[in-house]
Amino acid sequence: MATPRSLPYPLGVTLVEGGANVAVYSESAAEVFFCAFDGEKETRTSLLERTGFTWHGFVPGVAVGTRYGLRVDGPWNPAEGFRHNVDKLLLDPHALAISGGYTFDQRLFGHDMDEPSQRDDSDSASAMPRCVVVDRTFDWGDDAAPRVPLDETIVYETHVKGFTKRLPGVPEHLQGTYAGLAHPRAIEHLVDLGVTSVELLPVHQFVQDSTLVDKGLSNYWGYNTIGFFAPNGAYSSVGDEGGQVAEFKTLVKALHAAGLEVILDVVYNHTAEGNHMGPTLSFKGLDNSAYYRLVDDQKDAYFDTTGTGNSLNTLHPAALGLIMDSLRYWVQEMHVDGFRFDLATTLTRQGAEVGLRSAFLDLTLQDPVLQPVKLIAEPWDTAGYQVGGFPAEWSEWNGKFRDDVRAFWSGADSLLGTTSQRILGSPDVYQVSRRSPLSSVNFITAHDGFTLADLTAYDEKHNEANGEDNRDGESDNTSFNCGTEGPTDDPEVNALRLRQRKNLLATLLLSTGVPMLLGGDELGRTQGGNNNAYCQDNEISWYDWESVDIDLLEFTQLLTRLRRAEPALRPPWYRYAPADGVTDAVLVRRSDDQDFAEADWDNPDARTITFVLEHEGSNAFALLLNSAENGVEFQVPEAPNSEWELAISSDPEQQVAGAVTTLIVRDASFTLLRSRVR
Repeated sequence: MATPRSLPYPLGVTLVEGGANVAVYSESAAEVFFCAFDGEKETRTSLLERTGFTWHGFVPGVAVGTRYGLRVDGPWNPAEGFRHNVDKLLLDPHALAISGGYTFDQRLFGHDMDEPSQRDDSDSASAMPRCVVVDRTFDWGDDAAPRVPLDETIVYETHVKGFTKRLPGVPEHLQGTYAGLAHPRAIEHLVDLGVTSVELLPVHQFVQDSTLVDKGLSNYWGYNTIGFFAPNGAYSSVGDEGGQVAEFKTLVKALHAAGLEVILDVVYNHTAEGNHMGPTLSFKGLDNSAYYRLVDDQKDAYFDTTGTGNSLNTLHPAALGLIMDSLRYWVQEMHVDGFRFDLATTLTRQGAEVGLRSAFLDLTLQDPVLQPVKLIAEPWDTAGYQVGGFPAEWSEWNGKFRDDVRAFWSGADSLLGTTSQRILGSPDVYQVSRRSPLSSVNFITAHDGFTLADLTAYDEKHNEANGEDNRDGESDNTSFNCGTEGPTDDPEVNALRLRQRKNLLATLLLSTGVPMLLGGDELGRTQGGNNNAYCQDNEISWYDWESVDIDLLEFTQLLTRLRRAEPALRPPWYRYAPADGVTDAVLVRRSDDQDFAEADWDNPDARTITFVLEHEGSNAFALLLNSAENGVEFQVPEAPNSEWELAISSDPEQQVAGAVTTLIVRDASFTLLRSRVR
């Protein structure tokens, strides 16, 4: 039988009759080898054909389960950007599964190690993980994407392992895995909580750093990617020999069946190879200057706006193609519903500048596969803050919402104006470019920083367990310990902390925009004051299901039910300036039910505000906020429909009866009133 003709696309390994089509991109290579492994026995096959800069060939005998890597021969000249070394086994950038771990020991690398013969062999074949050829078939049955509209979306940010590692009802061998998150007990909590979209911290294959391992720690968050197509094998209950792919698909299918979307936190801005001191695992050895941005006049140095040592070269078609292939793969074959892009500003950089017309943004906006899914930017990197700067089709993590709402409830001065903007959907950020408030993903807490419980229990970070003498992590958190640092038995302090947690949750879930809840905040989850638990793969980060704050959980469930049921609480456009045909409206009033004068917004002592929220044909609401240290008597606005009734409050003693015209809102609390349609 004639040898099948090889093709330059798709890149990676594609099974065909009798073997596989293999295609690898490299402009600067002299020769590319496909290396199959039977145990430690290696069989090399040179890819003899080249189309453009893609090396390709047919490799006989490759089948599901084949373990492999790549080798690339070519120039070694770091000063010119070349780092080829045929002695290095490399991971295939398009590998769908990766088996085995790798721990990079930075102490073994240095500036003087410029020749391949001088380099250490810690990432040679014996130390390197292997790519695995997988069975891509899967019975999706009647799986359908939920396609939750943005105005109905409530995002839940969580970690595959941490969520279920100690969850009762999930079998021990499934805890901390994709299968554990797909377990009915885990899904039951998510459905009962009322969220719509589960945003997973990175699940792409990543590697460890020995500086953490030496301390008895490990990279927990996973922002150290090396495989953009491969689900992390460490989260699989069946091991990492390829079964992790089907297990992840099973997770997506189970969440979809419950009406829940799956959003991936993706790290395309950098890789685990780091700078010139880092290891050669894949891209450096394939085509260093195509995949990474190098300093123009110093090509042995890496352009870095990520704080990790390198930045992916989104000015080059190879790197852009890799990102787009990965995104399409996760949508088409893994059925995910959206992406949150870590340090997305780095992906938009043209030279040192950022721009709406970057090639990366243009490609995502024109790709039909990506049109139906959610695209969420973390709109900053180490060199720029771009909240409000992404295209209208994108949503953004709104750091201004986090900062201003935290400051308001901590009792800061002169915050009424900015806080009202955040609650109304941040029109000061988005309306100037005609963007919807649904561009704003509102959040109070996220994986990076204090949990909600710790935000109200600590004034200072307590990161000693990270082994960096508490130097790591953000020092300015706008946190407030309510009078005592850390745990206390003082009932007044604990009561204030609970009110503040409820205040923050309510502001999040009653504001215009897309709310994102940090997983575990509804439980009262604490990290003991650690605001940078990236290296704490242990009880510090894992959810403690034995110490759930039931009051807070039930309060959060009530808030999500209210938001999902009441159109007035989740308008798709700015409430004070509705578009044609949109019937949402809002009144913003002082606590004496008078309009704000210009000077009122800058009054440092003003800490109260009322919002009346209406939607034609639906219940209306009055939201009364008081961040002062004393109770305040509010003049309650006239009810639009029936008399006001109590919907929810952070004050457990709040009462509303009859035709209320005034209402005392106690210190550091909110009250939401409802006027039902007649």
